[in-house]
Amino acid sequence: MQNYLSELLTDESAKPAQKSEKEQQLESLLKNVSAPQAELPPRALSRKRKPLAKAKVKTAEPEKVLPVAEPEVKPQPDEQPLRTRKSEGPLKVQTEASYRKGSFQALFFEVAGLVIAVPLIELGGIHNMDKTNSLMGKPPWFKGVMIHREEQIQVVDTAMWVMPEKCDQKLKESLNYQYVVMLSNTHWGLMAESLVDTVTLEQEDVKWLDAPSKRPWLAGLVKDRMCALLDVVELTKLLDQGMSINQE
Repeated sequence: MQNYLSELLTDESAKPAQKSEKEQQLESLLKNVSAPQAELPPRALSRKRKPLAKAKVKTAEPEKVLPVAEPEVKPQPDEQPLRTRKSEGPLKVQTEASYRKGSFQALFFEVAGLVIAVPLIELGGIHNMDKTNSLMGKPPWFKGVMIHREEQIQVVDTAMWVMPEKCDQKLKESLNYQYVVMLSNTHWGLMAESLVDTVTLEQEDVKWLDAPSKRPWLAGLVKDRMCALLDVVELTKLLDQGMSINQE
């Protein structure tokens, strides 16, 4: 037992020697390993490697679309504005009256010694003069409303409309209206003292007023009788507007 213990002790004492030997060998190995490394300068050795920062990826924001102002185009001083058919208003189609071709018939009637003709094709009828009801606010040439078979006829004092400057009190008292000459299919009627006759006219029998004039109601002049031939369409327009011969 003592031998065993002594061996153990011997082994115990031997181990540190062996360990120190091994340590020496290890130190020499470590020296060999660390020898090739170049010594870094103190600043380099103290530099620590910072971890890479995570790159922040920015998403592109949608671009704001700004309203683009349209450039204002100013016309040059000497530049004339473009005129189109639309800018000048609706197109007025002027149709030629049917009596402007070939022969036609006309009715002649008299008012205060003045003979007036109207194309028979533009005649709406002839009525006997009857009682009229005057209306307030109407022009002097408006005689009133005459009832004929439940139809309201707007009666025109022809002398007052055609020659108002000659219609003095004496002339008014002398007038003896007997008939109402209707204008086409309208409600307008011209007062007449007498019906002269109906005559067939040729185109050359009339001096036509084709050019625009201050008397649109006048279609022309019958040459042999030197009397006015009425343009019923234009005359009706004036009557609808409450205009007399002096208000054109």
